[in-house]
Parts: sequence; structure tokens; C-alpha cells
Amino acid sequence: MITEGLIQREITRGESPERPIRRLLRGIRSWIERHPRLRTTYRVGVGLLGGVVAVVGLILVPLPGPGWLVVFLGLAILGTEFAWARRLAHFAKRQLARFWAWWNARKLERASR
Repeated sequence: MITEGLIQREITRGESPERPIRRLLRGIRSWIERHPRLRTTYRVGVGLLGGVVAVVGLILVPLPGPGWLVVFLGLAILGTEFAWARRLAHFAKRQLARFWAWWNARKLERASR
């Protein structure tokens, strides 16, 4: 069985700043930051892409499938450039964790009856 500690260690290892892909992305990002027009274009592109993905996710929510997952993906894309989106994504993750804990407790309570 996979434990929560194991999952957390894997997440921490994957988010390590020394991973090769993270080093590559930091290099690309620093190059973009040195060019003001490119930085503005990049931010607009990220905003448009993240916004479109989030809106498509909201459209998909009432349909069967990964609607909320697509919304969170859009927020993650927006969160790479915009602090408000990063804060909103963290808030949504906290609320989802609270809901999930409530749901599991509810299932255990009903199973013990």
C-alpha cells in the first residue's frame, strides 16, 4: 500500500530545484527576463493559454470527465506568471484536501454503522 509519507517524498524529490528539467527551465526563464518585449509577450501568451484552459475546464465541469482537473491545470499555467492565480490554486488545493478528509471520515462513519 502506498503511504502518504511516500507520496510526499516523491513530490518533494520531483520538485527539487536540481532536477535537469528545472535547471533548463530556469535558464530559459532568465533569458526571457532579460528581454522586456519578449517577457511581455510571454506573460500575455501564458495568460491567454491558462485562461483558455481554465474556461474550457469550466465548460467541461457539468459533463462526465476531467472538468475540474482541466480547471486546475489552467490555474497552474496561470500560476507560473501571476501571483493571484498561484494563491487561488493553493486555496483550491486546501479546500479540496478538507473536502477529501471530510468525505473519507464520512465513509468510515457510514461503514461502521
